[in-house]
Amino acid sequence: MMLQLQPPPPAYEAPAPERSVATQGDLRVAAALTDARVRVDSGFRGASIVLYGAVFNPTDRPADVVVVVRGPDAPVRLVKKSRTLGVWLNSRPVLFEGAPGFYMTASTRPLGDIADFGQLRRLGVGVDHLRIDAPEESSTVTRYGVRDVVISRLGEDYLDWRRAVIRLREAAALYNTDPEGVQFVDKGLFRAEVDLPTVAPTGQYFAEVWLFQDGAPASVSNLTLTVEKVGIERDVYEFAHRQPWIYGILCVLLAAFTGWAASRIFRRN
Repeated sequence: MMLQLQPPPPAYEAPAPERSVATQGDLRVAAALTDARVRVDSGFRGASIVLYGAVFNPTDRPADVVVVVRGPDAPVRLVKKSRTLGVWLNSRPVLFEGAPGFYMTASTRPLGDIADFGQLRRLGVGVDHLRIDAPEESSTVTRYGVRDVVISRLGEDYLDWRRAVIRLREAAALYNTDPEGVQFVDKGLFRAEVDLPTVAPTGQYFAEVWLFQDGAPASVSNLTLTVEKVGIERDVYEFAHRQPWIYGILCVLLAAFTGWAASRIFRRN
């Protein structure tokens, strides 16, 4: 009786990892946040969030990364002091309807070295190209040949008022520009820090991670960040917005009671 030997089973081969077509052939950027939710309570002293990502670059040409983080829009009311007959008086208030409460840009190089003025203006990248809604009674004119710029009833003074908004927000650390804020930690891997100050507004933040090559945008990745109140601060905040009249009356009563109690204590002393 003859034994028939069976051939050995084929060696196990792991399936080839799936790779998307975009990863293989397209220039693109992918990014994420270490924490997409920031909780604000009575002990909040600001927060630092790391934005990290990777650049997929199948070409030999270098590419730049620009990170733009924009907070919720809110009205900004400004007045300007002027000296009249030796007396300092406030001018007529100017209300900007849509100034972001937080705005940050970080890049691998200065923005002017990455793209030209027209590209940055069209994309709204950089504090110099930040779109801030002008007051009412506005008309639209074309400047720089790239986009319509809103000129309000302030006329040419609009740019001065706009610069005042940016200057005040920069002084409060709410607007920030870091020309070297994006750093490559390895080939294709980068990181940037988003620093939120103590006075950072609550709400929905939007982050755009732009990839530029040869002075033109090649890819963009969009992220969201939520800054919300928690604990007793959130309860008081929501109650004040749901019942503003009752909240105001309670504040007046509390202030009156505090004043009465303080007068009684100091009278005894």
